[in-house]
Amino acid sequence: MGFWRRLLIFGWVSLRGGGGAGVPRGGSRVLVCRRQLSGADNETLKQRRMQIMSRGLPKQKPIEGVKQVIVVASGKGGVGKSTTAVNLALALAANDSSKAVGLLDVDVYGPSIPKMMNLKGSPELSQSNLMRPLLNYGIACMSMGFLVEETAPVVWRGLMVMSAIEKLLRQRRTNRDHGTGEEQRVDWGQLNYLVVDMPPGTGDVQLSVTQNIPISGAVIVSTPQDIALMDARKGAEMFRKVHVPILGLVQNMSVFQCPKCKHRTHIFGADGARRLARTLDLDVLGDIPLHLNIRETSDTGQPIVFSQPESDEAKAYLRIAAEVVKRLPPPLE
Repeated sequence: MGFWRRLLIFGWVSLRGGGGAGVPRGGSRVLVCRRQLSGADNETLKQRRMQIMSRGLPKQKPIEGVKQVIVVASGKGGVGKSTTAVNLALALAANDSSKAVGLLDVDVYGPSIPKMMNLKGSPELSQSNLMRPLLNYGIACMSMGFLVEETAPVVWRGLMVMSAIEKLLRQRRTNRDHGTGEEQRVDWGQLNYLVVDMPPGTGDVQLSVTQNIPISGAVIVSTPQDIALMDARKGAEMFRKVHVPILGLVQNMSVFQCPKCKHRTHIFGADGARRLARTLDLDVLGDIPLHLNIRETSDTGQPIVFSQPESDEAKAYLRIAAEVVKRLPPPLE
């Protein structure tokens, strides 16, 4: 952070903390400020900075009935994040049939979950006027795609997007005495895992989700390509800054194998995500190949973990799901 930015944000504490002494002009003013940024005053400034940064941030509240939230993210679009989120949710359920799993699509501008999970229509309302997630393949799903026309663009500013995300996350609880309550609109029921398909990037939606609910862990998806890895690293650094545990990286489209001659080609490069994982001191949860079956099953709304559970590609997702569960902290009670 540059000097003038520090001065604008919290430098006034230094200038006012000089016991009424005048502040010299020009270069000596800079020296005064720098001297006062040391020792005990430095600790005071750190505390002041934390107070300023915490203003206006919503207090994290768990989603009622949801024990663990897993976010699936990427810095770059088009790396297979939504495909990974869908198959991860199905794999979590397949690995342990006693676990209830939900899937939340918070990619407001480009929701993919309705098509990939073969779901259409609007959520039903309960007697309490709460939206009930749509259900398919045993997974409870909620998406902005259920609330707008399939071909209609969502042209919203940041505050509208953040408000929509908050309403997708929670139920509404009303205070009978005062008629007021928290803005909670979705009845998730009882879930062991809620997988959240995040949009690309590190913007309003990511901040809204991470600031509103406690997140058990993040899964970062990237191809081995250098361009994708640059943005994947930014995504990982964002989660670290907001104190979200990173469970590991998934290297998607890791290799292409010709179905005829079986020759293997690393179209997007070899082991790029593994190198990034070493740089960031993270684990690689697994590799997903570039395979026609994954694309076809996603486009037809029959994800490969459900439609071809014995395939090598489905088994790769099942292994990744097992690695995710190993790294999760204890669930909320």
